[in-house]
Amino acid sequence: MVVCKRYDAVVIGAGAAGMAAACEIASAGRTVAVLDREEHLGGILLQCIHNGFGLHHFKRELTGPEYAEEYIAKVRSLPVDVYPDTTVVSVRPGPGAKALTTYSARHGVTEFTAEAVVLAMGCRERNRGNIGIPGARPAGVFTAGLAQRLLNIDGWVPGKKVVIIGSGDIGMIMARRLTWVGCKVQCVVEILPYPSGLTRNIVQCLQDNTIPLHLSHAVTRIVGHDRVEAVEVAPLVNGTPSPEKSFRVACDTVLLSVGLIPENELTRKAGIALSPGTGGPVIDHTLQTSAEGVFACGNVLHVHDLVDSASDEAVRCGRNVAAYLRKEAAPAGPVAPVTAGANLKYVVPNRCAAGQETLFQMRSLVVREQADLVVKQGATIIKRQTLKHVRPAEMISLALSATETGAIAGDVPVELSMEVSRE
Repeated sequence: MVVCKRYDAVVIGAGAAGMAAACEIASAGRTVAVLDREEHLGGILLQCIHNGFGLHHFKRELTGPEYAEEYIAKVRSLPVDVYPDTTVVSVRPGPGAKALTTYSARHGVTEFTAEAVVLAMGCRERNRGNIGIPGARPAGVFTAGLAQRLLNIDGWVPGKKVVIIGSGDIGMIMARRLTWVGCKVQCVVEILPYPSGLTRNIVQCLQDNTIPLHLSHAVTRIVGHDRVEAVEVAPLVNGTPSPEKSFRVACDTVLLSVGLIPENELTRKAGIALSPGTGGPVIDHTLQTSAEGVFACGNVLHVHDLVDSASDEAVRCGRNVAAYLRKEAAPAGPVAPVTAGANLKYVVPNRCAAGQETLFQMRSLVVREQADLVVKQGATIIKRQTLKHVRPAEMISLALSATETGAIAGDVPVELSMEVSRE
């Protein structure tokens, strides 16, 4: 039997972003349900037992589970209905009520309808297939996040002698974690000329534990039949691996920390427009997607470097959903597309409304100690801001006031770009 349930809003995902958005919606007096395929609230935070969370959002240092518990307690204190062990298989947007179909061993098949939907499904790791490393497929190759779960949740040590491919934050954190449990981390191999993760993780995880970091190097082959035996590593010369300079590193385990991708299969199936820059949905300044009444926040929108910023974004999203449910009028002024210009990988939001306060978030493509962030429409410069340093691993935020966006016209794209001096 199919059970039907109706709410003002349904949030998909019970990680930090999903819980934050749901709490804001409930605090505004609206009925809200949170759906998650896992058994417990908290998402990926539950396996992140290291500290460093919450410094911005809660103004104190927490571990991942402690950060999650802050929001779990808040969810439980508010009239938020939680449906764990519930997998959303379809989202059907519409001009009125949106429909969601879910499967659950606990609740069976349920049809949810809601005036608003929040996408907060998080992200997933890129794997070996995404980067195309040649060689056999022996045991001992894991994504860094999977190894983190095996060690921190299940109590299994994935190997004894480890090579980490990619210098993403999860990989560097796992380099430290594995060292602490007695493993030998041979090295971290990064294809880029600069680390992919935060500076604090380079220092605290690699340098403090004397773990070598090979920049501008690539793993060209994984060696082994039944179990990983070694990897072959080559330096890059003009962007290409140099075979004559390659060397072999013995190991029994390889961890991949080569980037994260927004979990947007549901988004794509719902017919919602996706951004090629982020892999997440296209949104306006209210975090509303191309489907009316469907919003997105957190890592499903774009991959954040800090959970604190994902939570902040989700709080804004929840407030915007509450405003939407109150049927507050959309801005009457022109709406312009937003584009990423020179030296920027992407910018969100993808649309900007005249006279509306807008927070832009973006990532640099370059490493610089000083750069100018420029917002312009056509030949008109709306804002220029000097940044002391920029790194691809560190998200950049820039707020425009309602006055600064007041002169925006609807026909010409608003471009954000990074002006840098030659070094």
